[in-house]
Amino acid sequence: MLFLRLEWLLKICDCIHATTKIKKPKTLISQGQYISTKKDYSHKYKVVSMNKFYVALTLAILCLSIALSLSFTVNAQQAESWPMFHKDPAHTGYSTATGPSTNQTLWTFKTNGWVLSSPAVANNVLYFTSSDKGYFGTSNNNIYAVNAKDGTKIWNYSVSAKIYTSPAVADGMVFFGSDDHAIYALNATTGAYLWKCITDGQAEGVPTVSGGILYAGSNDGKLYAFNDALGMPIWNFTTGGYVTSGPAVSNGVVYFGSYDHNVYALDALTGAKKWSFTTGSVVASSPVVADGKVYVGSFDNKTYALNADTGALIWNVTTGYDQCVQASPAFANGVIYTGGAFDHKVYALDATTGATKWSYTADAGITSAPAIVGNTVYVSSTLANKTYALNSQNGNLVWSYQTGDNLYSSPAVVNGVAYFGSYDGNLYAIGQSSSQVPEIPSSFTNYIIAVIAVALIIVAVAVTMLRKRNK
Repeated sequence: MLFLRLEWLLKICDCIHATTKIKKPKTLISQGQYISTKKDYSHKYKVVSMNKFYVALTLAILCLSIALSLSFTVNAQQAESWPMFHKDPAHTGYSTATGPSTNQTLWTFKTNGWVLSSPAVANNVLYFTSSDKGYFGTSNNNIYAVNAKDGTKIWNYSVSAKIYTSPAVADGMVFFGSDDHAIYALNATTGAYLWKCITDGQAEGVPTVSGGILYAGSNDGKLYAFNDALGMPIWNFTTGGYVTSGPAVSNGVVYFGSYDHNVYALDALTGAKKWSFTTGSVVASSPVVADGKVYVGSFDNKTYALNADTGALIWNVTTGYDQCVQASPAFANGVIYTGGAFDHKVYALDATTGATKWSYTADAGITSAPAIVGNTVYVSSTLANKTYALNSQNGNLVWSYQTGDNLYSSPAVVNGVAYFGSYDGNLYAIGQSSSQVPEIPSSFTNYIIAVIAVALIIVAVAVTMLRKRNK
């Protein structure tokens, strides 16, 4: 983009030069007349002044163009985040940024428990939860905040029961649920306790934040809506089974699944039921909402596409066997990406028809959600203990990365780095080293502002000079 702007400016300069070129004055002699050959240079001074004006103006435009281009780059880098499960409230799992093209280990963070949660990244801070190893221990259940660049711990907060949920970050707070029945809110910067709300069951539902409202399910069969700043309940909706599915929010509607085999659509502000759709088994998959459709997996081995307004079935495709499409789909550029747990496959499906575009067979089953970043699919195989990077167009393997134990964590990909956790107790950061990826310091923003200010001053002075010359 910057080079195109430079080329455009050079063309402008050529045009200016052509229109302001100084021509030699001609001496005209008519019969019976005497015309002095004394040359009048006043017009030259005006042309030269105009040339100086255009040069100053062109330089100012050039400075502005460069500064704005760099400013957009810095802003894009600063704005890049993955603040909740599957990146956004609609759970698309898609980013137009660039993901890691190599499987280099940048750093690991060791906990004393299992890391089942999918990380969240906001303001260059990585948030994730860890639970005590085993099924009955209660001594090492934490949420961590670490520096996303080097893995340095910023803070951690401990609770008395296991944490199976992924965190969500919004409005300066981080939210998560615990098996102590509570949904917590902490200060995202300091880890200080803000509030908690008690549900009637283990709070194992993935939280989603949209429009100042926190949505989260519980094993009591309810989906809850809270004011995220105060933790005050707004409404709750009762289903017939556990609600571990992460709610997706789009266009004023919240969509989620339940162990009672249903997919639900509720008014996001009131909790009033709009529709429900019954699948053949448990719905633990978190829906994705895109292009007027809801995509979700079920333990009946199928992935469904439903009309987002009515819940009517559009298509369903078998993408697994022996109980499980537990993976949450991802959506990008008209394609649905999902995993079939025990058939070991990653699928790319046409989002309109459900037709298979390609599939890739991993080394073992897949229950985690894919992340689509640029033209790459990042997905983990739970039982193979491995994360894969696949070409999103054809499913070809780009790279894979082996961990020490099972992977239930779905990758979060930010600033060219893929983050995910493992049962081996580690949080991994995979990507290119900082020496390979140039980093723009935050102080550079001040430099850009200064360049823009100087350019504006040049323009102002040039315009003033031009007005004076024209008087």
